[in-house]
Amino acid sequence: MTDLAIVAADPTPLRARVGTKFAYGTTGVREALLSFAVSGAHEVLEEEILIHSGGRRVEPIELAGSHGTRLHLLEEVGDGWLEVSYNALVDLTRPAGEQAGRAVSYDRWVFTRPSRYAESDRLAPMAAQLFPTQTGVARVQAVTEWVNAHMAYISGSSRGTDGAIDSILQAKGVCRDFAHVAVALLRALGTPARLVSVYAPGLTPMDFHAVAEVWVEGAWHIVDGTHLAPREAMVRIATGRDAADTAFLTTRGGRTTFDRQVVTAALERGDLPREDPGALVRLP
Repeated sequence: MTDLAIVAADPTPLRARVGTKFAYGTTGVREALLSFAVSGAHEVLEEEILIHSGGRRVEPIELAGSHGTRLHLLEEVGDGWLEVSYNALVDLTRPAGEQAGRAVSYDRWVFTRPSRYAESDRLAPMAAQLFPTQTGVARVQAVTEWVNAHMAYISGSSRGTDGAIDSILQAKGVCRDFAHVAVALLRALGTPARLVSVYAPGLTPMDFHAVAEVWVEGAWHIVDGTHLAPREAMVRIATGRDAADTAFLTTRGGRTTFDRQVVTAALERGDLPREDPGALVRLP
């Protein structure tokens, strides 16, 4: 098996325009937590956030999550329409140097534990049989390619409650399902792995995208079993154990009804990179 190659940083960073517009009907909702803003780890050149609730513009409370995640809290949402419009211009500067320190050491333990949608403890025997000898980057590549070969990407084919085991049994899903399977299998083998929500220029059909991030070669690297978009152009939104930590909308109380959603992500500077599944790619 060919080892993964490390992608050299481009001295002229790509520049991406990303955004989303979505609307939900709300009845009796007390609070809403939104995750759509570009991570603070990126260099954001321009940004506009417009949120309307019940026909009036509201200012959210920005909360700082882990790993640069930026969350926006709305209190007393009530009844009516919750409408969000977001637009940002981002320089896709690649990270340089090693990621080190106490936080990294802690993360490497946290992200080897099983979680709600990544049942690595229950998948340990299967992972050991599928990948008995691979280590390091060869293991990451083997798991990623197994996920790509085993699962079919079919929009709307999974439920919001499905975890990695459900996805493996159904052998189909969407991006979050592919990511959960990769994360769970890698954790089962002792490799730290987590889930990242991203804007993904080049993705078809365009939507919010979910990928896995794996600790290998002394740093966190993105892997994507769907192979649907070039990782070099992805823009980080949120980082966590699984989809429970990276959902773009979480509400307390009441009821929400989906109305519409549009996601956009395109490069404004530079050409869309060609995806190389055999490369190691890091995001800021």
